[in-house]
Amino acid sequence: MEKRIDFTTGKIVGPLLRFALPVLFALFLQAMYGAVDLLIVGQFAMPADVSAVSTGSQLMTTLTNIFSSLCMGMTIFIGQKIGEKKADESGKIIGSGIFIFVLMGLILTIFLPIFSKKLATVMHAPAEAFNLTADYIKICGAGMIVIVAYNLIGGIFRGLGDSNTPLITVLIACVFNILGDLLFVLVFRLGAKGAAIATVLAQFISVIMSIIMIKRKELPFTISKNMIKWNKNITKKIFALGTPIALQELLVGASFLVILAIVNSIGLNESAGVGVAEKVCIFIMLVPSSFMQSMSAFVAQNRGAGKISRAMKGFKVAVGISSLFGLTMFLISFFKGDILAGLFSSDKEVIFAAADYLKAYAIDCLLTCFLFCFVGFYNGMEYTLFVMLEGSIGALLVRVPVSYLMSKVQPVSLFKIGLAIPCSTVVQIILCFGFLFYLKRRGILWKK
Repeated sequence: MEKRIDFTTGKIVGPLLRFALPVLFALFLQAMYGAVDLLIVGQFAMPADVSAVSTGSQLMTTLTNIFSSLCMGMTIFIGQKIGEKKADESGKIIGSGIFIFVLMGLILTIFLPIFSKKLATVMHAPAEAFNLTADYIKICGAGMIVIVAYNLIGGIFRGLGDSNTPLITVLIACVFNILGDLLFVLVFRLGAKGAAIATVLAQFISVIMSIIMIKRKELPFTISKNMIKWNKNITKKIFALGTPIALQELLVGASFLVILAIVNSIGLNESAGVGVAEKVCIFIMLVPSSFMQSMSAFVAQNRGAGKISRAMKGFKVAVGISSLFGLTMFLISFFKGDILAGLFSSDKEVIFAAADYLKAYAIDCLLTCFLFCFVGFYNGMEYTLFVMLEGSIGALLVRVPVSYLMSKVQPVSLFKIGLAIPCSTVVQIILCFGFLFYLKRRGILWKK
């Protein structure tokens, strides 16, 4: 029997950390997976290729995160059944999930390559990098079905309390992506196109090897081909849980795309600089992100078991641990951002632009330890509609307008534009605390 973690009994810190660490390593490898494209392109290609990869990957990351968020609905649903000791129902949930997500992935696989140039236009890709950006989107879009399958596998096993299998799948993808980048970018000199080809091939290999591994595992339920079908009730539940999270992710991702579009209109070096900074930011946000995912699984199991007070204790533990890391990342990012940016580019102007933008992100490091844990907690409690609302408010009413206004303040600087990010986080944290006090007053949060 594969070892899965039961969050509903015993100590909190130990099991939570045992689950969170593989998630952290998986996110680290996932970050490496995306960063290695920019790292190798930044060292062995032109600034136009860097801009193309940064713009194209930002769009693909947004789409991937939307699917990952929809999968969170399935993860939460499975976690609840595990907490209720009804693991046998998980097979039907997974079967329905495979059906709907693969179908959606196929649709995007067809349409993204067709509209790649229009998407590059919407993103205000600099003229020097326009065709390269469109090519990057076209190639990655053609492999969207593989990207969906890759994220689906991780979502399934996190719901079962197994964070080791997703770690292995992302490790496989990371290794092959590095090898692919070295081959297509360094050897064949394909620049942004080579990075896109390496990305899709690496995830394809990872999916194939993951399926082979899964067949060898002993699962707490059975799943057959006839379960892979449209099930109205299960699909409705998955979307009820996942859609608010996905919509929130869509709006958040869109707000960052707007920021990138604003920066793209300033110049090529600024565009490349923000792309570099965004890759660095993925790394400095790893711990809060890992606790966000872990919180969802932890809280979902305890909610299913009726142990809400235990879920609250887990939330406080997660905030405390991630806060220590947030302070460390603030100091490094604010004062040594140029060193971090230098890992991804050898161009001095690009490094300067990235370091300027990173100072604003450094401030956000002090805040996300609260916000991300709140998001994971509320997702696990099925308050996904609130998560969507607070994320939407932060994205549409704060991040987008503040970044636009800051782009008009002379002299224009990426630091000023980037301040829209921590401003949004502050508003979202206030909303999360307000909702917590509302639930406490109503006595809802502590009901079993």
